[in-house]
Amino acid sequence: MSLELNINAAIKTAMLAKAEADLRALRAIKAAILHAKTAEGFSGELSEADETKLLQKLAKQRKDSLDIYRQQNREDLAAKEEEELVVIEKYLPKQMDEAELKAAIQAIITETGASSPADMGKVMGVATKQLAGKADGKAISGLVKELLAK
Repeated sequence: MSLELNINAAIKTAMLAKAEADLRALRAIKAAILHAKTAEGFSGELSEADETKLLQKLAKQRKDSLDIYRQQNREDLAAKEEEELVVIEKYLPKQMDEAELKAAIQAIITETGASSPADMGKVMGVATKQLAGKADGKAISGLVKELLAK
């Protein structure tokens, strides 16, 4: 079942339950899907990879806003962002834990033959493709740097 159908059903459920936070997040997802479908040059359906990218973008926006609101001591706004982030993350693929991520990056380093920090670009290119949706870009970058520095 497509993400869009899941979202539409979830919106109905959230409306009946009067769950405001869920409704805000679900409507944001639906709006992003509609925006992507009506973007210039788009034809057909969104692929699963496109949907994952879209959800990651929404989650990143919420995380960035959350950081800003916390820096400015706006806990009221931070709480709203956090509620929406929880709902968005339900639709994202399960994220890898640090041990799984480290093992995957180590395998990529071996596979690419990287041996020094100068090879970071080569490793990051492969890692971002293979681990898309499964790990945060910052976490991938940090571990690649750490492992190549050894």
